[in-house]
Amino acid sequence: MRLIRIKHSAMASICMCHFILQLAIVFTVVVPPIVDSNTDSYWLLRIKSQLIDPLGALKNWSPTTPICSWNGLTCEVDQTRVIGLNLSGSGISGSISHEFSHLISLQALDLSSNLFTGSIPSELGQLQNLRILLLYSNYLSGVIPSEIGNLSKLQVLRLGDNMLAGEITRSIGNLSELTVLGVANCNLNGSIPVEVGNLKHLVSLDLQVNRLSGFIPREIQACEELQNFAASNNMLEGEIPSSIGSLKSLRIMNLANNSLSGSIPSSLSLLSNLTYLNLLGNKLNGEIPSELNSLSQLQKLDLSRNNLSGSLTLLNIKLQNLETMVLSDNALTGSISSKFCLTGSKLQQLFLSRNKLSGRFPLELLNCNSIQQVDLSGNRFEGELPSSLDKLQNLTDLVLNNNSFTGSLPPEIGNISSLKSLFLFGNFFTGKIPVEIGRLKSLNTIYLYDNQMSGSIPRELTNCTSLTGIDFFGNHFSGPIPETIGRLKHLTILHLRQNDLSGPIPPSMGYCKRLQLLALADNKLSGSIPPTFSYLSQISTITLYNNSFEGSLPDSLSLLRNLKIINFSNNKFSGTIFPLTGSNSLTVLDLTNNSFSGSIPSILASSRDLTRLRLANNYFTGTIPSELGHLTELNFLDLSLNNLTGHVPPQLSNCKKIEHLLLNNNRLSGELPPLLGSLQELGELDLSFNNFHGRVPAELGGCSKLLKLSLHHNNLSGEIPPEIGNLTSLNVFNLQRNSLSGIIPLTIQQCTKLYELRLSENFLSGAIPVELGGVTELQVILDLSRNLFSGEIPSSLGNLMKLERLDISFNQLQGQIPHSFSQLTSLHVLNLSHNHLHGLIPSTFSGFPLSSFLNNDHLCGPPLALCSEETVKERMSLSNAQVAAIIVAIVLTSTLICLVMLYIMLRIWCNWIKVAISSEDGVMVEQKTRNGEYWNMNSPEWFPSPDKQNSSTTCICNPKIDAEARENTLVR
Repeated sequence: MRLIRIKHSAMASICMCHFILQLAIVFTVVVPPIVDSNTDSYWLLRIKSQLIDPLGALKNWSPTTPICSWNGLTCEVDQTRVIGLNLSGSGISGSISHEFSHLISLQALDLSSNLFTGSIPSELGQLQNLRILLLYSNYLSGVIPSEIGNLSKLQVLRLGDNMLAGEITRSIGNLSELTVLGVANCNLNGSIPVEVGNLKHLVSLDLQVNRLSGFIPREIQACEELQNFAASNNMLEGEIPSSIGSLKSLRIMNLANNSLSGSIPSSLSLLSNLTYLNLLGNKLNGEIPSELNSLSQLQKLDLSRNNLSGSLTLLNIKLQNLETMVLSDNALTGSISSKFCLTGSKLQQLFLSRNKLSGRFPLELLNCNSIQQVDLSGNRFEGELPSSLDKLQNLTDLVLNNNSFTGSLPPEIGNISSLKSLFLFGNFFTGKIPVEIGRLKSLNTIYLYDNQMSGSIPRELTNCTSLTGIDFFGNHFSGPIPETIGRLKHLTILHLRQNDLSGPIPPSMGYCKRLQLLALADNKLSGSIPPTFSYLSQISTITLYNNSFEGSLPDSLSLLRNLKIINFSNNKFSGTIFPLTGSNSLTVLDLTNNSFSGSIPSILASSRDLTRLRLANNYFTGTIPSELGHLTELNFLDLSLNNLTGHVPPQLSNCKKIEHLLLNNNRLSGELPPLLGSLQELGELDLSFNNFHGRVPAELGGCSKLLKLSLHHNNLSGEIPPEIGNLTSLNVFNLQRNSLSGIIPLTIQQCTKLYELRLSENFLSGAIPVELGGVTELQVILDLSRNLFSGEIPSSLGNLMKLERLDISFNQLQGQIPHSFSQLTSLHVLNLSHNHLHGLIPSTFSGFPLSSFLNNDHLCGPPLALCSEETVKERMSLSNAQVAAIIVAIVLTSTLICLVMLYIMLRIWCNWIKVAISSEDGVMVEQKTRNGEYWNMNSPEWFPSPDKQNSSTTCICNPKIDAEARENTLVR
């Protein structure tokens, strides 16, 4: 029994120990040990908790793992402190924690190429031991904190490729140990701080792609250890300081794409270690200093896109290490020096394009047997190409376009086996393409367009199986396209437009399966499109216009899903156009002047990027598909000269970008949709030669950009809406051959840019508006013939001094031909016939034919019969209206003069009376009143003698006045 108890007790003890052990294990796993806040691990775990780590770069950052084994960390030798943290390219996002400042032993911090956002914490300035700080290629914003200047031991600072703002902090000058400063592509502004001169140990300064402005500080000369100075793509201005010549260690200087001006300082020749000099895209002027020839270590030189002038004096024996020289887009003149490219040169690339260099092809260039690329385009070189051109056995690119070279291509060009690009367009080359061209197995581009070459395209050209681009546009090549063209499996561009090629398209062309552009327009080609075209699955542009192609389109064309531009106009194609609807990426479809028939496919509306649809002068029937209203990018719709019927679909008003709408010469009917007035971009509307009826929509006045409005030869009725006056840009207005009535709206005078106005063959009535004389740009024609106009011809039409044709025949006009018509000196067609005009024809019109004046009542004078004396007098005399006007003017003027004279006389009389009274008052000694009259005691005689009375005449100054009148006069 006792034994049993002991066993039970022991068993219980064992179970208890086992339980405690398990509990301890669980506690150890579940409850992490307490971490001391003075340790780096504590702060790193806090930093980790603030970050997003999708790639698990921080996965082993755990309190159960020794800190020095954590990913990206480097510890001191004694394993107590972290001195390096590198998480570059780990895909981490979040903000950079200010708690990094607690890692007091940290010497290197690399968080580059991540997704960090927010600002750079100023607390990083507390890391006094930091030597390397790499935060480039993130999404950091805000300014560069000035506290960075407290990192006195910092040697490398790279903040580039972020979204920072503001200026480069001037405290950067405190980093006396700094060797690398990189802040490229940070959107920084302001100037380069002069404090950069304090960085005596600076080796690399990268300020590219910012918005820095101002001058390059002269203080930079103090950075004597500087090897790389890159400040391209900023807004720096002023001159390049000559003090840069003191930077003896400089190897790379890139100041491209700024606004630097002045001349290139010759002191740059002192940079004996310079290997790369890039000053392109500035405003530098003057000559290129010949002193640059002393830069014996220079490998790449780019001075392009400046205003440099003078002759080319570079590239002598001292520049033996120069591999690339780019001087394009300047104003260099003269020929290339005979000392150019001496033996031993390593020159590989020479770009002198778009200067003013002249002379023949520089034979000196043939000494550069290492040269690979030559670009002399856009200069004034002339003469023939040398047959010794094949000395350049390493040449890959020969670019001589846009010069004045002449002669034929030397056959020796076929010996340059390395040649890949041959650009000779825009010259005056003649003759044939040498068959030796077929030896150039590496040739991938040959552009000969805009020359005067002739002969056939040699079959040997198709031996150049690496060709990707052929452009012979604008020459005189004749004969057929080589049947073996299909051997060019890599061909993407075949441009043979505007030559004299004949014959059919070779079926093998369908095997050029990479072809994207095929331009055969403006030739004499014939035949039909071969069915093999269905293999051209990558083709996007086919232009065959102005040839003699015929027949129907192969159905297999519907397999060409990438077609964007199709122009088959001016050929003899027939049948349906459905094979061209396989692509829903069309932007241009032009089939004008063929013999296509059938209906217009509504599936064309699936090409939502279609901008030009031209199907004019074919035999299309049926209605205009309403689905075309879905083509919101359409700006040119030409369906004219077909057999279309039905109405104009109102859905076309959805094509808000349309500029040309041409539906003329069809059999369309119904009323004109008022919604057309909502097409604000419409510049040309031609609905003529149809069967439209009803009114001219007043809403058309809303097409404010309309230049041409042609509604002639329809059945339109009603009045011309006055809203037409809103079309102030209108040049051509044609409503002839309709049934319009009423008057010409006076608002027509607002159409001041009209140069062609045709309203003939209607029922318009009333007088010709005087306001038409204000439309002084009328030039081509003013045609008001065959209407019901009455009254006299307004003399204001004499103001239309640019007018060339005037037709107002077959109306009911009266009166004489206005004198003002003598001003119409540009007139060469005149028709006033079939009216009721009378009087003498002005002598200036005597040269017009008899038909211009027939069937008027009493017109006379050349070219009609001579006028009677009475008619001449009548012509010489004034019209009734003119006489009446003159009489009224005379009467009014005379009346006005009489009134003025009467007023002046009254004023004189009143002034005289006042003077007389004043005189009497002066001599009067005493006045008395007798019988209600005033009398003067000094007057010896009150009344004059009877003799004097009889001899005097009555006037307002006579002193014999009755008492009452005199009293009134004196009192007044």
